Amino acid sequence: MIYLIGKIEQNVYLEGGPPMVWPMWIFLIQGAMLGFTAAVTPGPLAMYVISQAITSGWRRAWPAAFSPLISDGPIAIIVLVSLSRIPLRMIIYLRLLGGIFLLYLAYGAWKNWRNFDAEKSVAASSSQSSIIKAALINWLNPNPYIAWSVLMGPILLSGWRVSPANGIAMLAGFYVVMIASMIGMIFMFAAAKILGSRVQKILIAISFFALACFGLYQLALAF
Repeated sequence: MIYLIGKIEQNVYLEGGPPMVWPMWIFLIQGAMLGFTAAVTPGPLAMYVISQAITSGWRRAWPAAFSPLISDGPIAIIVLVSLSRIPLRMIIYLRLLGGIFLLYLAYGAWKNWRNFDAEKSVAASSSQSSIIKAALINWLNPNPYIAWSVLMGPILLSGWRVSPANGIAMLAGFYVVMIASMIGMIFMFAAAKILGSRVQKILIAISFFALACFGLYQLALAF
């Protein structure tokens, strides 16, 4: 990945004159702000993580917060290699597949709501399946591809152009803050169990509704 960034930067971003030099902490702050925004902005991944926290508890849900470390690598490579806007046809296919997958997850949340048992809900899913499903959500969501194409990629390469430490600082700020924020959300929503089984069941219903809405929204955008 580091070699790839260096080659792309040489071939593309060195055209057009000398860069404006920013200190490393600027890239660190940029990454941190983008990471926080990515974590707290309502979206398919956030809704899935919240759903897992409510139904399965924080012990089984927290690994899903690390899913971007698995999914973003291939996404970043695809975007950095192309260095162009993601083709419209690819976005349509991603929205279609992502919408279907989100509806599948919504169906699972609906079954959890229908068969809700406060004593058994923690056994709903394994930590391994949570992180795999979360990574699939990111892979089938066009938003990360677009974000890396028009925002993350240019910032990363502009920093790398001056010094690799700038690009690394940007990535570190982004993923540390995003993962920490998602873990905080998991603990917050997992604490709903303390409020009683009725509140927990209501939150499960809300998560089912949110996942279904995001799934239908993705399908609507595909057509």
